[in-house]
Amino acid sequence: MKHDAVRPAQHAIPDDRFRRLLGAREWGALPAAVRRRFGKRLIDGASVVYQGQVVAMRMNLAGRLLAHITRIIGGPLPFDLSSIGQPAIVSVTEDCAGQGQFWIRQYGRATGFPQVVHSSKRFGGPTGIEEYVGAGIGMALRVSTEGGALIFKSDHYFLRLGALRIRLPRWLNPGALTIAHRDLGDGRFLFSLTLKSRLLGELIHQDAQFFDSEV
Repeated sequence: MKHDAVRPAQHAIPDDRFRRLLGAREWGALPAAVRRRFGKRLIDGASVVYQGQVVAMRMNLAGRLLAHITRIIGGPLPFDLSSIGQPAIVSVTEDCAGQGQFWIRQYGRATGFPQVVHSSKRFGGPTGIEEYVGAGIGMALRVSTEGGALIFKSDHYFLRLGALRIRLPRWLNPGALTIAHRDLGDGRFLFSLTLKSRLLGELIHQDAQFFDSEV
């Protein structure tokens, strides 16, 4: 069984999970490069790795505090403004047991060790897809398209304790999270993360540009 990063075409099979979430019409409206990235399932323990760099990062005071507080559960939010211009790496591996995908994001910093974010996307729950970030905390996502971009928006947050799934009340939500995957052509794409609060405005925004590993 291979565990190294490989070209997806060598260790992947067609996958329609994201197509089913979007529907045929929205899926067909996406650029071919986006459909290729999200229309495959890795096999044989293979991973696909995308390399790039952080190109924009901002946060207000509340966002900075929240990002540091959530480091208790593994640091799922970017927390260092010095990551602008630093290398970024995303690795995706199929979670064969959990019927989903493992995502590892690494963001360089001006000093110290890079920030590493672990999460697991699982195809299930009331919206059809959920993302777990650590300590049993997860969020249900809504998938859509906007202007040719693939969009993931948080629907609600929850805590899973064994078989028990507890939906968190609105007042405990950190904010509305939006993640966008926008193709830039020439094997490049932009990954954008935005966290907004109804009371405190935009808490965190990060843009990172990546390149297809097979280019």
